[in-house]
Parts: sequence; C-alpha cells; structure tokens
Amino acid sequence: MKKLCLLFTLVSCSLPLFAQKTDRGALRGNVFDKESAQPIAFATIQLEGPETRGTTTDINGFFSIADLPAGTYRLKVTYIGYDDLQSEVSIKGGEVLFKNINLQESGQSLEEIVISGKKEQARSEIQVSKISVTPKQIRSLPSTGGQADIAQYLTVLPGVIFTGDQGGQLYIRGGSPVQNRILLDGMTIYNPFHSIGFFSIFETELIRNVDVLTGGFNAEHGGRISAIVDVKTREGNRKRLAGLVSASPFQARAMIEGPIVPLREEGGSSVSFVLAGKQALIDRLGKQLYPYVNDGDGIPFAYRDLYGKLSLMTGSGSKANFFGFNYRDGVRFAIADFNWQSSGGGMDFTLIPSNSNTVINGVLTYSTYSSRIQEADRQPRTSGINGFFASLNFINFDRHSEFRYGLELNGFRTDFQFVNFRGFKIEQIENTTELAFFLRWKRKIGPLVLEPGFRFQYYLSLNDISPEPRLGLKYNVTENFRLKAAGGWYSQNLLATVNERDVVNLFVGFLSGPEETVYKPGSTERIDHRLQKAVHGVAGFEIDLPNNIDLNVEGYYKDFTQLLALNRFKSLPQEPNYITETGKAYGIDFSAKWEAKRFYVWSAYSYAFVTRFDGQQEYPPVFDRRHNFNIVTTYQAGSKKVWELSARWNLGSGFPFTQTQGFYTVFDFSQGINTDVLTGNGTLGILYASRRNGGRLPYYHRLDVSIKRTFNLSKYAKAEIIASATNLYNRPNIFYFDRVRYQRVNQLPILPSLSMTLQF
Repeated sequence: MKKLCLLFTLVSCSLPLFAQKTDRGALRGNVFDKESAQPIAFATIQLEGPETRGTTTDINGFFSIADLPAGTYRLKVTYIGYDDLQSEVSIKGGEVLFKNINLQESGQSLEEIVISGKKEQARSEIQVSKISVTPKQIRSLPSTGGQADIAQYLTVLPGVIFTGDQGGQLYIRGGSPVQNRILLDGMTIYNPFHSIGFFSIFETELIRNVDVLTGGFNAEHGGRISAIVDVKTREGNRKRLAGLVSASPFQARAMIEGPIVPLREEGGSSVSFVLAGKQALIDRLGKQLYPYVNDGDGIPFAYRDLYGKLSLMTGSGSKANFFGFNYRDGVRFAIADFNWQSSGGGMDFTLIPSNSNTVINGVLTYSTYSSRIQEADRQPRTSGINGFFASLNFINFDRHSEFRYGLELNGFRTDFQFVNFRGFKIEQIENTTELAFFLRWKRKIGPLVLEPGFRFQYYLSLNDISPEPRLGLKYNVTENFRLKAAGGWYSQNLLATVNERDVVNLFVGFLSGPEETVYKPGSTERIDHRLQKAVHGVAGFEIDLPNNIDLNVEGYYKDFTQLLALNRFKSLPQEPNYITETGKAYGIDFSAKWEAKRFYVWSAYSYAFVTRFDGQQEYPPVFDRRHNFNIVTTYQAGSKKVWELSARWNLGSGFPFTQTQGFYTVFDFSQGINTDVLTGNGTLGILYASRRNGGRLPYYHRLDVSIKRTFNLSKYAKAEIIASATNLYNRPNIFYFDRVRYQRVNQLPILPSLSMTLQF
C-alpha cells in the first residue's frame, strides 16, 4: 500500500510539468445542444487568427486546442443539423480559456448528407479494431419486441459471435466471454445479457456511447486478453423533467430524468438525476401470446433491471457522477433451471484544472455477480464473484500530441463450486488484487499518426509481473484512404470454465489464477507463471468511397500463449484441478456502410479460425464459427420521415461440439466392498468421442423485420408504435441439447409483436 501511495504522489507532483507556456495560450470547452444541454460529439471547431487551427469534439462534447499564440481569433463551431455559431475570442499568453458553447438545432430540413467531424476523427485517430456505437445506430436495427437494445446491435459487428436468443454469450475474435471486459461507467459487468438474448442490462435511452475494441487495444485498457466493451451512460436532463414509458409483449420499461439544480441559460453548475428500470413480461404473457413455443409451456424468462445516476456539473467543465445498478435474471426449463443476479455502484469524476493543459479523470466502482444452474440429473453448479476497481488517469494536450497516463487498482473475490463430468468436485474461494500503471502517447507527424503505449501489470496475489508494450499507427495515404495497424501484449488473472456436457454453452463459472502447481500442456514441466497471456497483431485499411460509402477491412492474429482451464481429464483425486492450453485466433473482417437521404445499409462479413491445444490434441472451441455474415438496412418514408422500415439478416456456420459415443453406469464405491454393483443404481456416465469438438451443429440463420410509426405530439412529446417479427421465416436454430434424455430445445421461433413507447 505504501508503494501505491508513493506512485499517486509522484503522478500528482508531475502536473506542474504540463503547465501552459507563458507566451502561448489554449482554448478548450464543451459543445452542448442548447435545448437539451446534452453534449454534441464530433462537432467541428475552427479558429482563425494568428494561426489557423481546428479540431473536433470527443464523445463527451469536449475539445482542446493547445499551444496557441496570444491574440484574437474568430471561433466557428459547426455540426450537421445545427445553426453555425461564430464568435470572437482573445487568447492571452499563459492562459487556458474555457468556453461552454450551445448550438441551436436548425429549423431547416437537411436533405443532403454532409461530411461531419467523424471524417476528421477517422483521419486523426488510430481506431484499429475499434467500433463506436451510438443510440441512433442501435435504434436503426429491427427492434425485437419493438424495443432496441445494444445486445441486438453487438451481434452485427464484424468479429463478434453471439450464441443465440436464449442465454447467449458474446465471443469476440477468438476470445471467450471471460476474456472480454464489459464495462458500464467503469464498473466491471460479468454477464451483461439477459436469459433472453435480445436484451441486455443496459438502457438504450441512457447510452451515450459504446466502444467495442475487438483487439490490439492500447495501454489504458488491461485485465483482459481478447476485447473490451466500454459502455458510457449520459447525464440526466439538466433543464427539464423528462422521461419515457414503453411496453411490449417482452418487457415494460420506464425512465424519469430531470434537474435537481437546473442549468442556467448561459451555462454554469447543475445537478441532475436519472432513474430507469425494466421488467420482463414474456414469462407472464408467453403462454397466451405464443402458445406454440416450448410445447405450450410459454417462454420462461424472468428478469428485472434498475439503474440510477446523479450528476454534478460545473461551468468550467469539471463534473462528478454517482451511479448504481441491480438486476436479476432466470430461466426455467423442464430439464434445467438457471438463475443469476448482479449489482454494483460507484462514482467517476473529471477535473479540468485552470492554466494547465491536463485533464484528470478518476473512477471508483464495486460490482458483484452470482449464478447457479440446476440440471434434472446433476448436482448444482454455482459461481460468485465480486470486486472493486479504482483508477486515476491524466491526459495532457499539446499541439500535435496527446499524452495519457494513470494508475489502476483492481481486486476481486471468487467463490466457485463445480462437479466435472467424471464426478470430481472442484471448489475455489480466492481473493486477488492487481495493480497497474500505464502510459500512452499519441503524435501526429504529417500524414502519420503514431500511438505507442506501455502497461505495467502487477498481480499481487500471484506475485507475478507482466510488462505489456502496445503500439498503434495510422497512415493517411490520401484524404479518403488510410492504412492502420496495432498490436501488443496482454494478460489477465480471471478464468472461466464450461462443462463438456453442454452442446450449447449456458453456465460459465469464474475463478482466479490457481495457487496450486500447474503444468505446461501435455507435460510434467511447471508453468513459468499462472496468468493467461496473449499477443495481438491487427492490420487493415479504410476507404471513403463516393456516395457516402465507407469500407473497412482488417486482418488479425491473436496468439494465446497460455490459457488456464479446469482439468476435464481428471479421473483420480491426486491429479491437478487445472491444466494449461494454448490457442490461436486469426481471420479477416469486412464491413461496409452506406448512408443516403433515407437509406442506411450496414453489412459485415467475418472469415475466422479459432483453435486450442490442450497437450493432447488441437481442437476448435465451442464458439469457432467459420463464416458469419450480417446485413442491416433501414428506410425512412413519408414527407417528415415518420415511417421507418428495418430489416436484419444473419447467417452463421455451425458451432462445434463433442459427440456422444455411449453411456455407462458409474458407482462411487462409497460403501467400499459392500457396494452393490449388480443390482444397485449408479449414476449415468457419458462416453465422449475421442476427438474433442469433432462435430458441427447446423448453420444458423434468421431474419428480423420491424415497421415504426412516429407521432409528434408536441415540442417534447412523441409516441412510437412498432410492429416487429423475429425469426420471420421460422428457422429452427438449436439452443440447448440434453445428452442423457436426447432432447433438443431450439432457439425462439417466429415471434410477432406490437409495442408502444411514449416520450415526454
């Protein structure tokens, strides 16, 4: 702890090094929507004066232009759909001038596509294997049950594999769910999806932005070896009371937001709140509305979500947020019963010091997750994990560069009980702590954008150190053609396990790196460390084609140099509980986007290979999908675009699974020589095929459609009625298979629905 305090002190003392030069100044600020006071991302900022400079706002509406000669400038702020704003600003030597800028929505209807600040961001940001998703894009999908959700959008991204409608899991470019870090306002979310895979715990109307980093991410992200999904929510309305209510056969939603201390017209401090919740209805209405599902037993999914946020904002751009969530989930079939629940809370802050080009961010959160599965013929499996996360990071802006560095402290506790398919019980109750220091420097040199980084990860509980260099770069060949590449070293201490009985994955248990002796794959040689590690390499290009068509191509290679797993071959008590594996994931992703006056088309295709080696054989894991194709299209009709038609089609090749070879009776001989092996009743054992995951499930494909009609009731109020159909041509995609009973449960059949949402 003394070392941690010393590091914080050293970092804090370094702030004066980034003080503004006395002969030059800086301009920074936030751009807001004048009516709603919500930040405007990717607005264009231009300065004309002693020097001509420009930039764009980030996702929080923040901008910074440093190293400006003293003098008077003409400031121009533009964004599509808003009136331009022009004003005169005076920059003094040694001064950092802060301005809050409010843009008025344009009263004119824009019928032409205008290149926005996103184009400039594409030229100045690395953005390798990074996809940023906004609520508008989420709502462009056909809305299952009439209600859009990020869970439905993530499945159309290149490199992302989703296992299905029910109890779905997310796999990103060869990484299992535990190798993907899911964040909600800095909180670690261990399972973001509900039992019905159409919906997540995230409220679409509260999302500000979602960054999906599918590989090659830089040093500010750590603790996972495959991918990062970072969900950020917005603040509540700072000017007026607002909200929504929504109902469909699947769920009911409600949200209320507003100011506690309203924002003044000319800017300044404010305090606002937002509360949101949703409740499943499908478990109560399924039998009546969809009697053909599950042989008339209905759709047995039940869940409830709650989320709240309190935001304090100042006129100088500094702010603090306090937030918390709770959700419960479960599904009950005749052959299995699953339940899980999660909760958490925390705070974050942004501090913008005066007369310094440095911005300070901090996060302190806590989250917990527990799950349980009870199968009809097996002992229950349970898993629990809870942990905290704290970070403090600094961003320094210069004329052509950006320097980011910080500290992170992470700790969690695991409580796990599992009985493998050979009847051996494995338990773990473990506490672990991790400390990390990172730095990242971005420099623009002509057409080249360079972004080296370094992360130092110290696993206190295991006494292991992991130095992790990272690098990203982009070269602007022309204004519309860009080459890019990224890579680095990655590590994590969290692992998960699955049961080979599961043809389709449902239960995932969480464990930390074991303290017991573990050996290298297929040998008796001890491993050098008890971490999971990987090396990433990504390269590709971006093209801005005529007629607003964007094309992105990326090839990737992930070398999982060490993976830890439960010992599925354990047949004697003295054998180790854990084994090591290695793995590789490689492939190529194509994505294309076309935007026109009323059309929006997005398509993505992934061709991928994923393998694991356990010391005995190389095999494909259960999420290895060779081909995955998605196409999404949206068309707006009517003179005021009050009609919207959407469609999405997904095609995926079959997942692998280990085939069943036979069955046998198992006796535990707990009564010694008195065990009756002739007439007694033992448990049923399964003989698996010698080749692991040698079989393949059928292809998966599905078509979803929706039609939306919007009614504008007043300046702030509107109603939406959405008719939708999921799995329109009723494809029987497999969900779950009970080997012992030889029973198959399919994904959901065609599900038509009608929903209504009222916003005010």
